[in-house]
Parts: sequence; C-alpha cells; structure tokens
Amino acid sequence: MAGYQSMMPNHEGEQHLLAAAHHVVKALRAAKNLSDDMRKVLGDLDGHLSKMTGNTESRGGEFVEIEERFKRAENRILCWESNHTMIWDTGTEEVSDYIGAVKEIQTLIESLRRLSVKGNGKQKEILSRADSALQMTMLRLEEQLIHILVQHKQYFEPEYVSFHSYQDVVYDESYVSVEDESSDESSRRVNSGRVSGEYIVDLIKPHVIPDIKTIVNVMFGANYDQEFCEAYVGVRKDALTEYFVILELEKISIEDVLKMNWRTLSSEIKKWNWAMKIIIRVYLASEKNLCNKILGEYGTISSFCFVEIAKASLICLLNFGEAVAMSSVQPEKLFRLLDMYEVLEDLLSDIDGLLYEEAGSYIRIEFHELLRKLGYSAKATFSELQIAIASNTSIKPFPKGGIHPLTRYVMNYIKTLTLYDESLNLLLLDQDSDHSNPVLETANEQDASSVTFCPLACHLRSVTSALQCNLFDKSKLYKEEGLRHIFLMNNIHYMVDKVKGSDLRLFFGDEWIRKHNGKFQQHAKSYERATWSSVLSFIRDCPHSNTFFKATPKERCRGFNLAFEEVYKSQTQWSIPDSQLKEDLRISSSLKVIHAYRTFLGRNHISDKYIKYSVDDLESLLLDLFVGSPRSLHSSQKR
Repeated sequence: MAGYQSMMPNHEGEQHLLAAAHHVVKALRAAKNLSDDMRKVLGDLDGHLSKMTGNTESRGGEFVEIEERFKRAENRILCWESNHTMIWDTGTEEVSDYIGAVKEIQTLIESLRRLSVKGNGKQKEILSRADSALQMTMLRLEEQLIHILVQHKQYFEPEYVSFHSYQDVVYDESYVSVEDESSDESSRRVNSGRVSGEYIVDLIKPHVIPDIKTIVNVMFGANYDQEFCEAYVGVRKDALTEYFVILELEKISIEDVLKMNWRTLSSEIKKWNWAMKIIIRVYLASEKNLCNKILGEYGTISSFCFVEIAKASLICLLNFGEAVAMSSVQPEKLFRLLDMYEVLEDLLSDIDGLLYEEAGSYIRIEFHELLRKLGYSAKATFSELQIAIASNTSIKPFPKGGIHPLTRYVMNYIKTLTLYDESLNLLLLDQDSDHSNPVLETANEQDASSVTFCPLACHLRSVTSALQCNLFDKSKLYKEEGLRHIFLMNNIHYMVDKVKGSDLRLFFGDEWIRKHNGKFQQHAKSYERATWSSVLSFIRDCPHSNTFFKATPKERCRGFNLAFEEVYKSQTQWSIPDSQLKEDLRISSSLKVIHAYRTFLGRNHISDKYIKYSVDDLESLLLDLFVGSPRSLHSSQKR
C-alpha cells in the first residue's frame, strides 16, 4: 500500500499524466482486431481514469482551501507568541478567538490526514506546520492552566473544627495530682471535631471552572491529556503541601517520631488528630469534588488525578500514625492512642469514599491496617497500666498517711478512660474471650447492668484491685498501726469518692461502692481501736484488761494525760484530706474519748489540781487531729 501511494502523481503533474493515459486508452479501443474481453477491460480503465481526473481536481481544490484556512489560523496563533500576556487576562473575545484558532488547526490536521498526504511534499509541509502550531498552542494552554490554578486558588480557615485537650496524665514519685478540677470531664477530652454532613469548600474560585474545562476539552481533544494531568496534578499537589504548612504540619519521618520525647510527641499527635479531620473530611473531599467538576466526564482520569494529588500527603499522615503505633508502650500514651484510634475510625468511611476506585485502593487498605495497629497498641498500653501499678514500689511511707499520688493517678486515669468506653469495649472484647477476668466484684444480680459487666468494667475493677494490693503493701511501711489504717482509709475513701462522683459508678456498680464503703469504714474503726484503746485503758474500769486499775485515780489520770499528749503530738501531723471524712472520724473519736473521760472523772473524786485537762479542753484538742501539721499543746490550751 505504501509503494502504491508513493507511485501516485502529485497534484502539479498528475493532470498531464492522466490526460496522456486517457489518450492511449482511446487509441487502443479504436483498434479493430480487439477481442470483446479486451474492449471491456479498456472501457473500464477509461472510466476509472475519468473518475481519477475528477477526484484529483476535487482534492486539489480542497487542499487549497485547507491551506488558506491553516494560514489564517496560524497567524492568529503566532501573534500571541510575541505577546506574553496571559490570554485569559485579556478578555472573553480574545480567549474565544484563540480557542477558535486552536480548534480550527485540530480540524485541519484531521482533514490533511484524510488526503493521503504521503508523497505530496506540499501537503506534508502544511501538516508538519499544523502539528508544530498545535504543539505550540498546547504549551501555551498548559501555561494558561497553571496560571489560572495558581492565581485563583483559595484556602479556608479551619475555624469550625476545634480541639481542646484534657490535662495529660503523667505520674512519677513527685507527682501530686492530676485532677480535682471542677470542670466537666468532657471539656477536658479532645473534642472529636465531628463535622456534620459533608463540608465542601471552593479550593478554586468558582468563576474560573468553565475556563479550566475549556482547556481540558481542547487539550484532551488534541490527545494532550497526559500533559494536562501532569500540570493540573503538580499545581494542586503544591497547594495541598502549602496547606500543610498553614496547619503547621511537618512531614516527620518515622525515625524522628520514635526519637521524640513524650511532651513533643503528645503535641504532634494532637495536631495530627486535628489535621486529619480537616484534611480528610474537608480539604480532600473538596479536592475530589473539584476533580470531578473538571474531569468527571473523562471517567477514571478524575480519580487518578485525585489520588496523585493526595497520595504524598496521605502517606505522610499514615507514616506518622504508623510510627506512633510502633512506639514504646507507656500508660500515659493511652489517651493519645485512643484519640488517634477514634479519629481514624470516625474517618474510615470518608477515606473509603474518597479512595473507593482502584487507583487509591492501596492507600485505603493502609488506613484500615493503621486502625488495626493503633487498636493493638492501645490494648497493649492498657495492659501495661496494671504492670506499672504492681511495679510501683516505695521504700519510705507516704508522709502523713494522705492520699498517695499513685491513687490519684490511677483513679483519674480510669475516670478518663470511661470517655472511650465504646472503643475500649470493642478492643477488649477479643482479649477477654481469650481468658476470663478474675475480678468480678459485682456478684449481686440486682446490680448487674450490662455496663457493669462489659469488658471495660471488668478491666477497670481489675485495675483498682491491683491498686488496693499496692496500697496495702505501702501501708506496711508505717510503724504506727493507727497511721497504717488512716492511710488505707484515706486512699480507699478517695477511690470510692471518685467512683461515686463520676461515670465510673456505671462501670463499678452499687455493690462495689457498698463493699468499699465498708472497707474504709472498717479501717476507721481499726484506727480508733489501735489508737484509743491503749489511751483509754488508763481511765476505764476494766480489771481484766487494765493494768493500771489498781493504781490510784491520780496516777491513772496522769497516765491518761501522758498517753493523750503523745497521740496529740503525732496525730495532729497526720492528714485526712477529705473534710467530711475528717470531721466524721473526729466526732467518732471524740465521742469515745469524752464519754470515757467524763465517766472517769464522775466516778473518781480527784482534786482539780491533778486534773490537767477539762472535758472542754479535750473536746477542743481533739479538733486539732489530722490537720497535717504539728500543733503545740501549750498554744492550743490558750485558745
């Protein structure tokens, strides 16, 4: 076919050649000795030559018209090559004229290719010039596209998504308190930042969308779709990178994350949680919407471009999450891990919607895998809490028998955990199916609500049991038996108070509260017995247990005074932080002491000069107990 075409005459000489051939055929047909078959063949050839003559004349006229149209379109395009003004900045008439010239050249190229141009030097020249002109216009349109995308991009302020952090729970031996703030717990948790509905914003000024679509249609029509996509993706990817800077998000490597101290990492996690909501639910949803507006009619090209725009930034977010999930297991990290878990779990449906096509499937799968890893890390971190409690040993008793920092830490820790009950119940469900939890302190069926027996509730009770064992071991460090019971009373009362005053009550149940109320009350009674039995033995008439019964009333009174003063000197330094508990124990102790002392004085006639303390004096002095600071008997008596 190529050889046949190369033998075809060009337009300049083909008329003479066809005329000569036609003359020869006529002469041959005039011969008298031709057979009928030969005459038929020569007749057909004569008709074919006549038809070729007509076609050649027609093609010649069509080419001349094409050449003239091309020259006019080429001139309209070339006049812009010396003009560096952006075409779309000059006005709609100029834009329309330029686009018209580009479309004209596209049409003429198609016409030239239909004219069997190989072998025709003039037609090949015009076709080559037309291809060059088209390439020139495509470069200019690509330049215009980048200009429009850059000049008319716009960002949004993420003012409708805000996060407020609760105070971090960190414990060491010098730690005092994580809590006792009156603010509602929910205000201290990271706000989920849930954006209701689909937030779509305009990342490009809407009035330029038709201009971009015009460029799309022209470039795609000229088979320059790859060039368009590369330019479009490049600009929009840069815009997303710039938005990361606006959000103060750094692209941190996994190695750098693993080296971070906890305070810095905690801050970065909060930023990640906040940014994930904005990037996924708002920015990328808007980016995909923009891609669909511009490229939606071109099928999978739209999703391909979107994935290329978002890919690097999504991988950056993924890598940070991966690094956190593989970092060391420490109890104080649990809340941040759960925040990340819940944020990602909340966003998975959005991610699936953005990346449902095959082009983004591998990124979508990675986000699902990250959720699994964060969940596993959260479970491991929660398990570490009990290990940390058990390994928290002391070599010195906690001063004054007050509430130990470990008790405050653990109770506020688990109080905060109730905010994550849905996630934790889901994560702990599989773990509990592997082995039953031995701590089920709510055996009363009337108290057994579904919450009380959920996986989280069982684990929380297990944590408090570990705490009580630890506190019991710490109480053995006290030399005074009475202070040992004050310490346990204070700490168990604090635990009960935390449970009663928060959502922990739902997880522990009323039976647990009743049982532990009884525990701290029993320690209060044990304190009274350990402290006052020996003191009151001086003034009670009990011959079988009182070694001083045979002593004179005056000696017994002196012995009581000395014993009471020893108690006063030591126990004014002891501490009961809860004012109601302190008042109750003072009253209970006072009733026993005053009653015994008044009875003793009433039954024994002792001279006033041997009575060092009146009943009123004792009542007043007993009010000084458990204030947490030493008091002088001399100064107290002057009040």
